Parts: sequence; structure tokens; C-alpha cells
Amino acid sequence: METLFIEQEIKYTGTQLSPHWIYKNFHIKGNCIVSFIGECDVKLEHMVDIEDVINNEPIYSKKMLSFIEENFNSTLIETVYKQRLLTTLAKELIEKYSPSVNIKRSGDDLYIGNKKLSVSIATKSITSSLIHFGLNIEAQGAPIKAADLVHDAKIFDIKKFANELLENYKKEIKDINFAACKVRGVF
Repeated sequence: METLFIEQEIKYTGTQLSPHWIYKNFHIKGNCIVSFIGECDVKLEHMVDIEDVINNEPIYSKKMLSFIEENFNSTLIETVYKQRLLTTLAKELIEKYSPSVNIKRSGDDLYIGNKKLSVSIATKSITSSLIHFGLNIEAQGAPIKAADLVHDAKIFDIKKFANELLENYKKEIKDINFAACKVRGVF
């Protein structure tokens, strides 16, 4: 699995959660995960989460650290497992950077106190499965009670944090694949 932290700021609108967006824009073929920083503004017409659409809950963050994964050999349920893995690894890394922060995971969401830190969705396209996972860098202007990495978690080197999370996720996926390949089948 290839990883990339994209240096340029990108406004996440939900349209990036589409097949081959990474390949078309960053020339990475195959299973991969990328990360970038930018505003997050997902209008209802680009929402993948039907529950958010029904509840009329668009997503906004002034500045977000986004991760997009595309995988060409995972079912939707396997992709949801990977989404939860990425969320758990993010929680562990935040705890490493800020051990005094009271961070909780509920499904694919992270909270600091009663404020939501993350957004996440897993979906399937015609050719691949996709994940978007985002962590607020600056929660100001969010339509809900929101936490952020800078003010609430006291994480200031966002690029370093992003690259470490990308690497941790890549290692975990590699280790899972190895664990599946090293065993003898039983009869």
C-alpha cells in the first residue's frame, strides 16, 4: 500500500471520494491512502452518509486533516473494518502525542469530552472501496460541538502527525496481510 502526504492545501468537498481520484491527481496506482490539509465543506448533494442527508447535517470544518483511502480488493464490510482500524490508530497516536487528553472512540468517531473531533465514512464505488477520515485542525465554525487537534489535543505539527498515522496504518495493513498469508490451512 502506497501512502502520500500531499503538501498542497485541498478543500475537501466530498467529490474527492470517488474512484481513481488519487490516481488521476497524484499518479498513485492501486491500493493507497493519502492525506492533506484544507477546509472541509461537504454539502448534502455530495454526502455519502444517507443518515446525515436525512437529518440535514452537512459537514464543515475551517481546517481539517483529511485521509482518503482507495482499495481495489476489499468488500464494503472489510472497508468498514479498515475505517475503524484507522480511527483506532488515530486515537492511539493522539494519546501518544497528548497523554493527558481524554479521547474516546465511538464506532468510527473520535471525541474529546463531549465534542466531536472526527468525521468518517466508508463506501463502495463501481471499481473500488473508499474511506474518508478527517480530524478537525480548527473546529471554529463547525455546525456541531467540535474539538480540534490544535486547541483541544495540543498537536501543532500536523504534517508530522499525518505522516506518522499514514505509516502506522500502512504497517498495520501489511502485518494483517502477512498474518493471513503465514498460516497453514486446516482440514
